[in-house]
Amino acid sequence: MRKKVFAVFFILVFGLLCFSSYIQGVEEKKDRDDVYNQLDIFADVFTYIKNDYAEEIQNKDLVYGALKGMLSSLDAHSQFLDPETYNELKVDTQGKFGGLGIEITLKDGLITVVTPIEDTPAWKAGIKSQDRIVKINNEVTRNFSLTDAVKKMRGKPGTEVTITVLREKESKLLDFTIKRDIIKIKDIKEARILEDGIAYIRLSEFREDTKSELAKTLENLKKEKMQALIIDLRNNPGGLLTVAVDVSEKFIEKNKIVVWTQGRDAKNKIEFKSKDNSPILDIPIVVLINEGSASGSEILAGCLQDYKRALLVGTKSFGKGSVQTLIPLSDGSAIKLTTSKYFTPSGRSIHNSGIVPDVTIEQIDIPGAPGELEKKKEEAVITDEVFEKIDSEPKGEPKKDETYKKDFQIVSAVSILKGILAYGQAKK
Repeated sequence: MRKKVFAVFFILVFGLLCFSSYIQGVEEKKDRDDVYNQLDIFADVFTYIKNDYAEEIQNKDLVYGALKGMLSSLDAHSQFLDPETYNELKVDTQGKFGGLGIEITLKDGLITVVTPIEDTPAWKAGIKSQDRIVKINNEVTRNFSLTDAVKKMRGKPGTEVTITVLREKESKLLDFTIKRDIIKIKDIKEARILEDGIAYIRLSEFREDTKSELAKTLENLKKEKMQALIIDLRNNPGGLLTVAVDVSEKFIEKNKIVVWTQGRDAKNKIEFKSKDNSPILDIPIVVLINEGSASGSEILAGCLQDYKRALLVGTKSFGKGSVQTLIPLSDGSAIKLTTSKYFTPSGRSIHNSGIVPDVTIEQIDIPGAPGELEKKKEEAVITDEVFEKIDSEPKGEPKKDETYKKDFQIVSAVSILKGILAYGQAKK
């Protein structure tokens, strides 16, 4: 009897497996047939264009055009790169081109500034994060891809390009004529003790040398008796994922998840863990972010926020949290395909959401801050009375650099850290 029951059970299981395989096979066949049907439509359109379009079109141009449309329909960051564009991309990584110094993306179908890179022509001209580039050299960018926009703005150093931006917050259309230059980026723009043992580091981008440069900088600040730290990630567009992980692990315990990525298949989840053997865990940290902080900046900020290792101050970050894989093709072209998205250690998605600071502080001008008096003197009509006032001012030792006191967000970060340090002393 038991053998019969077992045999029936075996037949049922085997039948279910076969039925499941059959259903799967049917679904796969259905999907395959659907692909073939769609390709038939593509072939029909291709033939109509070849035979009936008003002008003769090369096969390659038609195929490349179709591929560009296919990739651009997926999201703002996936794109097809023809051989020329792919080669230019490889040159970009070597820094051998003239440009404006703008990190751009496609947002709501418009070419949008992620951030102008500090000390570049775009930064000096006054381009701001979230500016919409609506014209380049008077050509409307409505149907431009990112590649098209980059090509138009890049050129020989010393030449000029005019871009028109829509600044939505101010409801203004603004024209900027900017002279191209070789874009040179310094990973760490500034690093010093501001006051009362509060150190300040400004990270402009995450590049190959950032890890080693940061390690040296932190050692020097320790020698200067650093008691607290401000990490400024404002207008930092990101960079290399692995470097963002390397920087993050300097401030959290070993073997902690810094960030994880996941594609369509849940099995493709990849975790990036901290490996630093001697992280800095004994000082309070404030991280400054704004709408120009993107990608790698958001990984660092989100990681330190999740582990309550730092207090985030400023405004919500940009929200660029997707991973693009560059796939070369046989004819020298390539595709840049979004294959996964970033998630903070706690599982928050960065893409299109951004990182919200713990303390939201908008940037404002500080009246009477260092440098304001000098600015007013430059703008004022110089009279004998003004000269007498200037001459009567006491001449002492040169003052230390306190220009940071003109930056309301930095001043706020200093105040917060002073409070944390004072509280720590009181507890002792």
